[in-house]
Amino acid sequence: MSFTITEPPFRFRQGTRPLLISMPHVGTFVPPQLAARLTDEASHLPDTDWHLEQLYDIADAIGASVLVATHTRYVIDLNRSPEGASLYPGQRVTGLCPVDTFNDTPIYVNYVVPDEQEVAVRRNEIWHPYHAKLTEELTRLKAVHGIAMLWDAHSIRSEVPRFFDGKLPDLNLGTNNGMSCSTALAATLLDIARQAEGFTSVLNGRFTGGYIIRHHGRPEEGVHAVQLEMTQSSYMHEALPFDYLPEVAARVQPHLKHLLEAMLAFAETPR
Repeated sequence: MSFTITEPPFRFRQGTRPLLISMPHVGTFVPPQLAARLTDEASHLPDTDWHLEQLYDIADAIGASVLVATHTRYVIDLNRSPEGASLYPGQRVTGLCPVDTFNDTPIYVNYVVPDEQEVAVRRNEIWHPYHAKLTEELTRLKAVHGIAMLWDAHSIRSEVPRFFDGKLPDLNLGTNNGMSCSTALAATLLDIARQAEGFTSVLNGRFTGGYIIRHHGRPEEGVHAVQLEMTQSSYMHEALPFDYLPEVAARVQPHLKHLLEAMLAFAETPR
Protein backbone atom coordinates (compact mmCIF):
# COMPACT_ATOMS: atom_id res chain seq x y z
CA MET A 1 0.00 0.00 0.00
CA SER A 2 1.24 3.53 -0.73
CA PHE A 3 2.67 5.64 2.06
CA THR A 4 4.10 9.16 1.68
CA ILE A 5 6.27 11.03 4.17
CA THR A 6 5.55 14.77 4.14
CA GLU A 7 7.10 15.99 7.41
CA PRO A 8 10.81 16.23 8.31
CA PRO A 9 11.92 13.17 10.28
CA PHE A 10 13.49 15.17 13.13
CA ARG A 11 14.22 18.54 14.70
CA PHE A 12 17.79 19.35 15.68
CA ARG A 13 19.52 22.04 17.72
CA GLN A 14 23.29 22.14 17.83
CA GLY A 15 24.95 22.86 21.16
CA THR A 16 28.40 23.99 22.23
CA ARG A 17 29.55 21.14 24.49
CA PRO A 18 30.26 17.43 23.89
CA LEU A 19 26.78 16.10 24.70
CA LEU A 20 23.94 15.03 22.40
CA ILE A 21 20.50 14.34 23.87
CA SER A 22 18.40 12.08 21.65
CA MET A 23 14.61 11.79 22.04
CA PRO A 24 13.49 9.09 19.60
CA HIS A 25 9.99 8.44 20.99
CA VAL A 26 8.57 11.92 21.58
CA GLY A 27 7.12 12.33 18.09
CA THR A 28 3.37 12.82 17.73
CA PHE A 29 2.97 13.51 14.02
CA VAL A 30 0.63 11.00 12.38
CA PRO A 31 0.60 10.95 8.56
CA PRO A 32 -2.97 11.19 7.23
CA GLN A 33 -2.77 7.75 5.59
CA LEU A 34 -1.92 6.26 8.97
CA ALA A 35 -4.43 8.28 11.00
CA ALA A 36 -7.27 6.82 8.95
CA ARG A 37 -6.16 3.29 9.85
CA LEU A 38 -5.59 3.63 13.60
CA THR A 39 -7.90 2.22 16.22
CA ASP A 40 -9.48 4.72 18.60
CA GLU A 41 -7.07 3.72 21.37
CA ALA A 42 -4.01 4.03 19.14
CA SER A 43 -5.14 7.43 17.83
CA HIS A 44 -4.39 8.86 21.29
CA LEU A 45 -0.75 7.71 20.92
CA PRO A 46 -0.61 6.28 24.46
CA ASP A 47 2.92 4.90 24.09
CA THR A 48 4.53 8.28 23.38
CA ASP A 49 7.40 9.52 25.56
CA TRP A 50 5.35 12.60 26.40
CA HIS A 51 6.76 16.06 27.24
CA LEU A 52 10.45 15.15 27.32
CA GLU A 53 11.48 18.38 25.60
CA GLN A 54 9.76 20.29 28.38
CA LEU A 55 11.19 18.05 31.07
CA TYR A 56 14.70 18.48 29.65
CA ASP A 57 14.33 22.23 29.23
CA ILE A 58 17.84 22.68 30.66
CA ALA A 59 19.40 21.15 27.55
CA ASP A 60 20.11 24.46 25.82
CA ALA A 61 21.37 26.11 28.99
CA ILE A 62 24.01 23.43 29.55
CA GLY A 63 25.13 23.56 25.92
CA ALA A 64 23.82 20.17 24.77
CA SER A 65 22.82 19.36 21.22
CA VAL A 66 19.27 18.01 20.97
CA LEU A 67 17.81 15.61 18.38
CA VAL A 68 14.05 15.12 18.54
CA ALA A 69 11.88 12.71 16.55
CA THR A 70 8.79 14.18 14.90
CA HIS A 71 6.75 11.10 13.93
CA THR A 72 4.96 8.84 16.37
CA ARG A 73 6.70 5.59 17.15
CA TYR A 74 3.66 3.91 15.58
CA VAL A 75 5.08 5.01 12.21
CA ILE A 76 8.51 3.58 13.00
CA ASP A 77 10.46 2.91 16.17
CA LEU A 78 13.80 4.67 15.96
CA ASN A 79 15.18 2.63 18.85
CA ARG A 80 14.91 -0.69 17.02
CA SER A 81 17.26 -2.31 14.54
CA PRO A 82 16.41 -1.51 10.90
CA GLU A 83 15.97 -5.24 10.31
CA GLY A 84 13.48 -5.45 13.19
CA ALA A 85 15.54 -7.82 15.36
CA SER A 86 14.23 -8.16 18.92
CA LEU A 87 15.95 -6.03 21.55
CA TYR A 88 15.33 -8.64 24.21
CA PRO A 89 15.09 -12.13 22.69
CA GLY A 90 12.69 -14.31 24.60
CA GLN A 91 10.87 -11.34 26.13
CA ARG A 92 7.81 -9.51 24.86
CA VAL A 93 8.67 -6.40 22.85
CA THR A 94 7.19 -4.18 20.14
CA GLY A 95 8.72 -4.11 16.68
CA LEU A 96 10.26 -1.73 14.17
CA CYS A 97 6.83 -0.77 12.83
CA PRO A 98 4.62 -1.71 15.78
CA VAL A 99 1.31 -3.46 15.17
CA ASP A 100 0.14 -3.48 18.79
CA THR A 101 0.20 -1.12 21.75
CA PHE A 102 1.90 -1.57 25.10
CA ASN A 103 -1.52 -2.72 26.31
CA ASP A 104 -1.29 -5.58 23.78
CA THR A 105 -4.17 -4.19 21.71
CA PRO A 106 -4.17 -3.67 17.91
CA ILE A 107 -2.89 -0.40 16.49
CA TYR A 108 -4.63 -0.94 13.15
CA VAL A 109 -8.35 -1.23 12.47
CA ASN A 110 -9.11 -4.76 11.25
CA TYR A 111 -5.41 -5.47 11.77
CA VAL A 112 -4.49 -4.10 8.33
CA VAL A 113 -0.78 -3.84 9.10
CA PRO A 114 1.92 -2.19 6.94
CA ASP A 115 3.32 -4.33 4.16
CA GLU A 116 7.02 -4.63 3.27
CA GLN A 117 6.89 -1.74 0.79
CA GLU A 118 5.37 0.59 3.35
CA VAL A 119 7.88 -0.46 5.99
CA ALA A 120 10.70 0.26 3.53
CA VAL A 121 9.40 3.79 2.92
CA ARG A 122 9.16 4.47 6.63
CA ARG A 123 12.66 3.08 7.20
CA ASN A 124 14.25 5.00 4.33
CA GLU A 125 12.49 8.32 4.94
CA ILE A 126 12.49 8.46 8.76
CA TRP A 127 14.70 5.82 10.42
CA HIS A 128 17.79 6.27 8.27
CA PRO A 129 17.81 10.10 8.38
CA TYR A 130 17.49 10.11 12.18
CA HIS A 131 20.39 7.71 12.62
CA ALA A 132 22.44 9.52 10.00
CA LYS A 133 22.01 12.73 12.01
CA LEU A 134 22.98 10.89 15.20
CA THR A 135 26.15 9.66 13.52
CA GLU A 136 26.89 13.06 12.00
CA GLU A 137 26.56 14.94 15.28
CA LEU A 138 28.49 12.40 17.33
CA THR A 139 31.26 12.52 14.73
CA ARG A 140 31.29 16.31 14.90
CA LEU A 141 31.40 16.32 18.69
CA LYS A 142 34.29 13.85 18.67
CA ALA A 143 36.20 15.97 16.14
CA VAL A 144 35.65 19.21 18.07
CA HIS A 145 35.99 17.96 21.65
CA GLY A 146 37.94 14.72 21.34
CA ILE A 147 35.02 12.85 22.93
CA ALA A 148 31.28 12.52 22.37
CA MET A 149 28.54 11.80 24.91
CA LEU A 150 25.11 10.49 23.95
CA TRP A 151 22.12 10.59 26.31
CA ASP A 152 19.12 8.71 24.96
CA ALA A 153 16.05 10.05 26.77
CA HIS A 154 12.92 7.93 27.24
CA SER A 155 9.88 7.61 29.47
CA ILE A 156 7.21 4.97 30.01
CA ARG A 157 4.20 4.30 32.19
CA SER A 158 5.33 3.04 35.56
CA GLU A 159 3.28 -0.15 35.19
CA VAL A 160 3.04 -2.05 31.91
CA PRO A 161 2.14 -5.68 32.73
CA ARG A 162 2.86 -6.80 29.18
CA PHE A 163 6.57 -6.13 29.66
CA PHE A 164 7.30 -6.37 33.37
CA ASP A 165 5.76 -7.25 36.72
CA GLY A 166 4.84 -4.56 39.23
CA LYS A 167 6.11 -0.98 39.16
CA LEU A 168 9.32 0.00 37.44
CA PRO A 169 12.06 1.90 39.24
CA ASP A 170 11.75 5.61 38.44
CA LEU A 171 15.23 6.05 36.93
CA ASN A 172 16.25 3.13 34.72
CA LEU A 173 19.80 3.66 33.51
CA GLY A 174 21.01 1.46 30.66
CA THR A 175 24.53 1.02 29.32
CA ASN A 176 24.09 -2.19 27.32
CA ASN A 177 25.39 -4.12 30.32
CA GLY A 178 28.52 -1.98 30.49
CA MET A 179 29.33 -1.99 26.78
CA SER A 180 28.11 1.46 25.67
CA CYS A 181 29.97 3.72 28.10
CA SER A 182 32.78 3.83 30.63
CA THR A 183 32.11 1.65 33.66
CA ALA A 184 33.37 4.47 35.90
CA LEU A 185 30.87 6.87 34.33
CA ALA A 186 28.06 4.35 34.75
CA ALA A 187 28.93 3.97 38.43
CA THR A 188 28.89 7.74 38.90
CA LEU A 189 25.49 8.05 37.24
CA LEU A 190 24.04 5.23 39.33
CA ASP A 191 25.33 6.87 42.50
CA ILE A 192 23.63 10.14 41.51
CA ALA A 193 20.39 8.31 40.76
CA ARG A 194 20.50 6.46 44.07
CA GLN A 195 20.87 9.75 45.91
CA ALA A 196 17.77 11.21 44.24
CA GLU A 197 15.47 11.42 47.24
CA GLY A 198 11.98 10.13 46.55
CA PHE A 199 12.98 8.23 43.42
CA THR A 200 14.02 4.61 42.89
CA SER A 201 16.74 3.62 40.44
CA VAL A 202 18.54 0.75 38.75
CA LEU A 203 21.39 0.20 36.31
CA ASN A 204 20.85 -2.31 33.50
CA GLY A 205 17.64 -3.67 34.96
CA ARG A 206 14.61 -4.34 32.74
CA PHE A 207 15.94 -1.75 30.27
CA THR A 208 19.60 -2.22 29.41
CA GLY A 209 19.36 0.15 26.46
CA GLY A 210 17.89 -0.03 23.00
CA TYR A 211 19.37 -0.06 19.53
CA ILE A 212 20.53 3.56 19.69
CA ILE A 213 23.03 3.20 22.50
CA ARG A 214 23.96 -0.33 21.46
CA HIS A 215 24.80 0.84 17.95
CA HIS A 216 26.27 4.28 18.63
CA GLY A 217 27.99 3.72 21.99
CA ARG A 218 31.68 2.93 21.40
CA PRO A 219 33.57 3.91 24.56
CA GLU A 220 36.80 2.46 23.25
CA GLU A 221 36.56 5.08 20.47
CA GLY A 222 35.56 7.92 22.78
CA VAL A 223 31.79 7.77 22.20
CA HIS A 224 29.92 7.09 25.44
CA ALA A 225 26.18 6.37 25.31
CA VAL A 226 23.64 6.05 28.13
CA GLN A 227 19.88 5.47 28.04
CA LEU A 228 17.54 6.74 30.73
CA GLU A 229 14.04 5.27 30.83
CA MET A 230 12.01 7.28 33.35
CA THR A 231 8.64 6.47 34.84
CA GLN A 232 6.12 8.96 33.56
CA SER A 233 4.60 9.20 37.04
CA SER A 234 7.77 11.12 37.93
CA TYR A 235 6.62 14.15 35.95
CA MET A 236 3.19 13.72 34.31
CA HIS A 237 -0.23 12.11 34.47
CA GLU A 238 0.11 8.62 32.99
CA ALA A 239 -3.46 8.39 31.65
CA LEU A 240 -5.40 10.52 29.20
CA PRO A 241 -5.03 13.39 28.59
CA PHE A 242 -1.37 12.78 29.55
CA ASP A 243 -0.93 16.17 31.21
CA TYR A 244 2.47 17.51 32.18
CA LEU A 245 2.58 18.19 35.93
CA PRO A 246 5.04 21.05 36.53
CA GLU A 247 5.12 20.73 40.32
CA VAL A 248 5.81 17.01 40.08
CA ALA A 249 8.39 17.46 37.32
CA ALA A 250 10.19 20.10 39.37
CA ARG A 251 11.15 17.41 41.89
CA VAL A 252 12.98 15.25 39.36
CA GLN A 253 14.47 17.93 37.09
CA PRO A 254 17.39 18.77 39.44
CA HIS A 255 18.41 15.12 39.39
CA LEU A 256 18.25 15.03 35.59
CA LYS A 257 20.46 18.10 35.50
CA HIS A 258 22.91 16.45 37.88
CA LEU A 259 23.07 13.35 35.65
CA LEU A 260 23.67 15.39 32.51
CA GLU A 261 26.29 17.51 34.24
CA ALA A 262 28.06 14.30 35.27
CA MET A 263 28.15 13.26 31.61
CA LEU A 264 29.74 16.59 30.72
CA ALA A 265 32.16 16.50 33.66
CA PHE A 266 33.37 13.09 32.50
CA ALA A 267 33.80 14.38 28.94
CA GLU A 268 35.60 17.56 29.97
CA THR A 269 37.96 16.06 32.55
CA PRO A 270 41.49 15.90 31.09
CA ARG A 271 42.87 12.41 30.65
